Amino acid sequence: MKQKMQTIGGELKSQFKILAIAVAIFWIVFIVNTFVFGGRLNSLGILPQRPIGLRGILFAPFLHGSFYHLISNTAPFVVLGWLVMLRGINDFYFVSIISAVVGGLGTWLIGRPFSVHIGASGVIFGYFGYLLFRGYFEKSFIAIAISIVIATTYGGLIWGVLPTRAYISWEGHLFGFIGGIIAAKLLAPAKKESL
Repeated sequence: MKQKMQTIGGELKSQFKILAIAVAIFWIVFIVNTFVFGGRLNSLGILPQRPIGLRGILFAPFLHGSFYHLISNTAPFVVLGWLVMLRGINDFYFVSIISAVVGGLGTWLIGRPFSVHIGASGVIFGYFGYLLFRGYFEKSFIAIAISIVIATTYGGLIWGVLPTRAYISWEGHLFGFIGGIIAAKLLAPAKKESL
């Protein structure tokens, strides 16, 4: 029992460390971008339909346009990211990468011309899609319970995939969400019996 508690404690410590490092990177990049570069690093975001804009798939999740933008991405990144991580740290990395790549490519393909897309929200919507559809693909009690909890607590996020405001990257939200669903499908067969 003591060894099991130590193992759980070690896992929680690792999860906290990974999330803390990611959030620290968001904040450090924002501070440096704002106070050293005057926001010019935002040009490294996704620039739709422009070949150079593909680099934004790598950089966009770490860039935020304002303090409010950063704050509103930090909390859901930590909460939803941790829920994804409960399944395993490797799953967290897999879902993050799939969401960023699918979200970034989709945004690059259909995003509004002359726009710049930045922020971690595509990855966050990927976590949302993964957690919602994990129960559907796995059909395990725990996965379905988590899907129901996510639907009831974060269900309002779904409106973010619609073009409601010009300054919000609904394209990134939509394709990040789709990336999360793809990740749920790809991860489900190999881990049907695990949490």
